[in-house]
Amino acid sequence: MRGEVEHRIVDAAGTRIHLACLGAGPTVLMVHGFPESWYSWRYQMTALAAAGYRAVAMDVRGYGRSAKPTAVADYRMVRNVSDVVGVVDALGEGPVALVGHDWGAPIAWTSALLRPDRFRGVAGLSVPYAPPSAGPRPTTAMRAMAGPDAEFYVEYFQSVGRAEAEIEKDVRQWLLGFYWCAGGNIENGPNISLVPKGTEMRDQFQYPEDMPAWMTDEDLDTYAAAFEAGGFFGPLSRYRNVDRDWEDLRAFAGQPITIPSLFIGGDRDGPTIWGAPAIAKFSETLPKLYRSEILAGCGHWVQQERPEETNALLLDWLGTLP
Repeated sequence: MRGEVEHRIVDAAGTRIHLACLGAGPTVLMVHGFPESWYSWRYQMTALAAAGYRAVAMDVRGYGRSAKPTAVADYRMVRNVSDVVGVVDALGEGPVALVGHDWGAPIAWTSALLRPDRFRGVAGLSVPYAPPSAGPRPTTAMRAMAGPDAEFYVEYFQSVGRAEAEIEKDVRQWLLGFYWCAGGNIENGPNISLVPKGTEMRDQFQYPEDMPAWMTDEDLDTYAAAFEAGGFFGPLSRYRNVDRDWEDLRAFAGQPITIPSLFIGGDRDGPTIWGAPAIAKFSETLPKLYRSEILAGCGHWVQQERPEETNALLLDWLGTLP
């Protein structure tokens, strides 16, 4: 696939964004999560292109060949939404279908909430849509959830430099542990969402004896090389803006997404499990929901772990869009 992919750098409302493009037809724009890149959509790009779509996977700001601002506040949600809309403008097209995974899902959901005119439909993988809240400040809620002896991983990522130092000791090995522990191959694996105080996240990691079918050594090398070159400040700074996002989006508290939507999660995926209350409210928050599908035995890396099922669900949904 790599030889066929067109790589482009576009000006997305003043931000340099790298795109990987494959195929011709109606555009499907895909937004990755942490710690990934455009490459996390490799299985979807070939399937979409073969089905007559133009698959476009972006590197989110802070990742790969996209811009890497040096201020934490430049990674707030509204800046990511501006990038997504700017990519649509740079492509010179009308409304496109938008798909996101992990942090890419909230970016996609929020883009559809703020700019529904630019998207034919929106699909989220792993992280269900929960409208902006006027409730407690997110970091305050996280501290209460973790208790006195641990930190929720989002809280652990807040201090600039701490998680970077841990990860950059051995980027490839850290990624392997993170991918493996959050995947569906371990039914009752370690709870890496909580970091006991006085430890590092990697102290909780387990590692596979053999690489899983969905993540080859070459795949892991591709991710590791990108992060060794670009670092983790930008990717981790997305987490460092949860309170800013709460402030920026309070005016939209409780609002539904009014365009056609789709959700795909895994029954072994933390964000999908934690998101059960949000999923239960989809009839109110996603009134044009096509389908909500929870894949049995699937972990966090939905589109990589279960590409055939994910592709089939996406193509079925895309076929219903106006």
